This record gives sequence, structure tokens and C-alpha cells, in this order.
Amino acid sequence: MVPVETVKLSKIVSKLSPELVPFLKKKELDSDIVLMDGLDSLEVDDVMEIVQFSISEHQRDAFLH
Repeated sequence: MVPVETVKLSKIVSKLSPELVPFLKKKELDSDIVLMDGLDSLEVDDVMEIVQFSISEHQRDAFLH
């Protein structure tokens, strides 16, 4: 069974790409992210993909409200 871990985007970014923190909104940083192999398995490139997805999800939600 694959270990699943749910963490805040802020924890992911702070650990692997702290230079991105000032560019993200609080709502984005507070997003829950489900990681299939846990935080320790992430690479910097993975963080960029997760951040891009999170931003697009929050923009989409803004249009729906």
C-alpha cells in the first residue's frame, strides 16, 4: 500500500522552495495537498507543479463564487 500524507502547501514550499513563499497568497499556502509518497519523496520540480495546480484551483474557485 502506498503511504498517503496530507500536508499544507506552506509546509511543502517552506521545505523545498522557500523563495516562493512571498509570492503565494495565504489561502493558497493554507491549501491541503495530498501526497501519495509523502513529503520526503518530493523534488523541487514537483513543488513547482503543485504550486501551479494550487494557484489554478484557487483562480477557478474565485470565478465560481
